[in-house]
Amino acid sequence: MARHVARRAPRAHWLLLLLGLVVLLAALSFNGLVTGVGGGTGPSQAYASPAPRQVTTGGPVLRLDTPTPVTRRMRDRTIALTFDDGPDPRWTPQVLDVLRRYHAHATFFVVGARVNAHPELVRRILAEGHEVGSHTFTHVDVSAVPAWRARSELAWTRTAIAGATGREVTLFRPPFSSVTTALTAPQYEALRDAAGSGHVAVLADRDAKDWQRPGVSAIVRAATPQGSAGAVVLMHDAGGDRSQTVAALDQMLPRLIREGYRFTTVSEGIGAPSSMVQATVGARLSGAALRWAQAGAGWLTSAMNLLLGVALVLGVARLAVQVVCARRHVRRVRRGRRRRPEVTAPVSVIVPAYNEAANIAATVRSLVASGYPALEVIVVDDGSTDGTADIVERMRLRGVRVIRQENAGKPAALNTGIRAARADLLVLVDGDTVFQPDTVYRLVQGFADPTVGAISGNTKVANRRGLLGRWQHLEYVIGFNLDRRMYDVLGCMPTIPGAIGAFRREVLLGVAGVPSDTLAEDTDLTMKVLRAGWRVVYEESAIAWTEAPSSLRQLWRQRYRWCYGTLQAMWKHRPALHESGAGGKLGRRGLPYLAVFQIVLPLTAPAVDVFALYGLIFLPWSELAVAWLGLLLLQGFTAAYALRLDRERLGPLWTLPFQQLVYRQLMYLVVVQSVVTAVVGNRLRWQRMVRTGEAAALVGAGPSVR
Repeated sequence: MARHVARRAPRAHWLLLLLGLVVLLAALSFNGLVTGVGGGTGPSQAYASPAPRQVTTGGPVLRLDTPTPVTRRMRDRTIALTFDDGPDPRWTPQVLDVLRRYHAHATFFVVGARVNAHPELVRRILAEGHEVGSHTFTHVDVSAVPAWRARSELAWTRTAIAGATGREVTLFRPPFSSVTTALTAPQYEALRDAAGSGHVAVLADRDAKDWQRPGVSAIVRAATPQGSAGAVVLMHDAGGDRSQTVAALDQMLPRLIREGYRFTTVSEGIGAPSSMVQATVGARLSGAALRWAQAGAGWLTSAMNLLLGVALVLGVARLAVQVVCARRHVRRVRRGRRRRPEVTAPVSVIVPAYNEAANIAATVRSLVASGYPALEVIVVDDGSTDGTADIVERMRLRGVRVIRQENAGKPAALNTGIRAARADLLVLVDGDTVFQPDTVYRLVQGFADPTVGAISGNTKVANRRGLLGRWQHLEYVIGFNLDRRMYDVLGCMPTIPGAIGAFRREVLLGVAGVPSDTLAEDTDLTMKVLRAGWRVVYEESAIAWTEAPSSLRQLWRQRYRWCYGTLQAMWKHRPALHESGAGGKLGRRGLPYLAVFQIVLPLTAPAVDVFALYGLIFLPWSELAVAWLGLLLLQGFTAAYALRLDRERLGPLWTLPFQQLVYRQLMYLVVVQSVVTAVVGNRLRWQRMVRTGEAAALVGAGPSVR
């Protein structure tokens, strides 16, 4: 209702948020790509046509950048041991130790992502006189991916090696390849494409098949050339348990050396110059950037895993605490009703109204019909322009007064009514709220306890037709009302809703009335009452029907104001963290709870949703489905329990999955907008909801409207 001067709301933060989420998804996807590396048999090529005969019958070293393929073989009694899939921090050092022991050299076809993870191992490989070649960046089958992906894999690997060693490589062995006779036409085309970027393909004469772990003797037999022929031997130093490979090397090397074999690199074995050339400064810098990007993506993914785990634990703990506290609250209320005396003291109901013509008659009529023994109703018209005050005056109802004032805002209207009230028990009601006949009576019974200063009633959504209405209905019942039961048990109720709340007059006078310096005057007032040392409790049986926003735009405006006002109230009452008594309970229980579950976790929700999208791309769908269904069932159980406590039907539960997919996103975007507004210091004006009059239909209907 109050009219504040507002500056234009910031818009750049939405672009920054979108950009941040895109970067986050890209980083997570990059990490998912590089961490998916691994060895194995690869895709089946059983039905692929073979490569050209001149290639399958030629040597294992293939130069394919000319119209006619050129193949080369090892010299006699020359063996080029080649190791795929590394470097591996456990097995690569053991392989290098065996090679050094027998003064043998080899060629290591490294995976680019693993080079970035263990650059020191690649530097050691070169320092000990070995050769390095490319085995793609993520161990992908280059014949089964688009050409751009294959070229990117080779470029990234070359860049990674340049960043780690200062050298660029030209040798390339495709993952899932073996001897030349097994080369297929798709693989051959992929190798020809790789030759276009300066790569020389290296296959094998002998495949040790050590990845199958057939036993040390079998590996030695498979790796040993026939007669005095030379050979390129395919082995692995990563991708699994390579203990048999290490043991086989320790047996094979001394025996074949005694037989006159020498072990060298592929390039030296065919009499070619070194396959590695000095990298440019740009290539080195690109390699360093790629390595840091991979490390950053890994750290970010770990952080997201931690965040998701913490959020999950907190969410489950919250549900558990809510359910436990709700059960305790039910038992406490039952005991209290049997023991406490009846309260029949006079009550003044104060209704602040600004352009409430759609519902004001129904609101006043429901209050008068309460049947409470001593009741006055004060309608404070805060400068309405739609004839709100005239409607009430024409009703000529006994015990109803109308006070007109210039528009000054809801807090001012409430304070006007408080000053004019005659009773010591005051009920504050919004102008769009409808009471049931017993609501006032049930609401004030808690005042039988002299330590109780204020009481929250049970707000229910009147216009719950359609998905949006059902979602808000579930939110009120599950979120707000379960929370209020918990707050009651823990003694830290932060908000008595403006739709229905009862106060002792002395309490309101003691805290200087309803504050006007925040947009959540109901939260601000409740916190002031707690800090004054009074108890604030929840009366679930005192039901008020209110009109909820009927469009997404109205919902956004309402929740934006609520959230922003709550932030203001939390900041204003932060000294409660150091107080004792009821104020201390608010500071050390209520405020942290609000901060975690209404601010921090919603702020992280966009990142969690991006992580879920990442999971859909890179994680097994079965695991994601089980996790999501598990959480949904847990929420469904809690929702069913909350609906049962409120004596509501379970029918709206079918909308719960859609609420998680749509409504939740709107709510966390509201929090983002509110926090940004608070941080940049913008002043948010009061944004009034358009009334449709649906709450008015509840007069006389009561609890049947469910």
